Amino acid sequence: MSIPPQITSNPAVDLIPARIGLIYNPLGGWFRKHTARMQSLLATLPEIRQIQATDQIEFERAVTVVVEAKIGWLIVVGGDGTLQGVMSCLFECLPPDRWPEITIVPAGTTNMTALDLGMNGQAEQILSRIRQHLQRPGDMKQVRRPVLRIEQTGMRNVYGMMLGLGLIARGVKFSRSQIKQLGMTGNIFTVVIVLRSLIGMFLGRPQAEWAPVRVAQIDETGVLSEKVYLFALISALEKLLLGIRPYWGQEPAPLHATFIGQHSRRFWRAIWPLIVGRGHHLQKEDGYTSYNTASIELWLDDEYIVDGELYYASSQNGPLKITADGPILFRVL
Repeated sequence: MSIPPQITSNPAVDLIPARIGLIYNPLGGWFRKHTARMQSLLATLPEIRQIQATDQIEFERAVTVVVEAKIGWLIVVGGDGTLQGVMSCLFECLPPDRWPEITIVPAGTTNMTALDLGMNGQAEQILSRIRQHLQRPGDMKQVRRPVLRIEQTGMRNVYGMMLGLGLIARGVKFSRSQIKQLGMTGNIFTVVIVLRSLIGMFLGRPQAEWAPVRVAQIDETGVLSEKVYLFALISALEKLLLGIRPYWGQEPAPLHATFIGQHSRRFWRAIWPLIVGRGHHLQKEDGYTSYNTASIELWLDDEYIVDGELYYASSQNGPLKITADGPILFRVL
């Protein structure tokens, strides 16, 4: 059952217009496992306007509060899915140059964006650092990142930091059922998903859950041609979970795109270079493609994930258009 948005306020603080806001998701993986401690820490921040939100409708209401209160610094306590939900609502309300600066407190099942930005430590430690900063303000690092804008006719725009296809989407779909029920979060969760996907591929299982993804793109000659990939990803982040960097394009463009063919040669020997971002020797004719771009169009009839959230694309609605938006300014401490 959905929990209605709640705004935590302090009567003494309400006399002063709130400039710092905090949106938290109590259903995030880390938060849910440490609810009492997290609630206790949030209670030590009465000067911050706090809004609870757990789903899209509540994210919309929370962002409306943030915009109307003219919040200049927004703290998001949750995982990648929570950040993605908040960002999608902000894009619908304001152009990026009018957004508040954002700080992510990693409190979800996966916290890829926070780790890429350099938010070191657990959620409790970061909230403590925020409290210390409010008491004794000091300099904070600022990091800019582009954002993926994902469009397709007939669907609401989706915004996020990483889009995955093929085995990436299959693994995430599996994680939302069996593994997530075990309460795993963070790197342990990620390792299990990666191993599960690779083992399934190695065994060559024919079930649909292991199926590669068929993607059509317009090639250099202007012809729409289809290829089959084990997995593909488009990312606005420099590193993914576990610090992996599976792209090696050199073009001066904001988004990283990598496509690994279904029958790519010597795949098991290529795994390590893929993980550490040293795939420059991997060849397109062998099934390995990686480049940087500002936009890309894909025709597919399949599932895809954005920051851990599952969506479906239909080629009947035209291409899935992925474009760089932003950049967004993050505060890191």
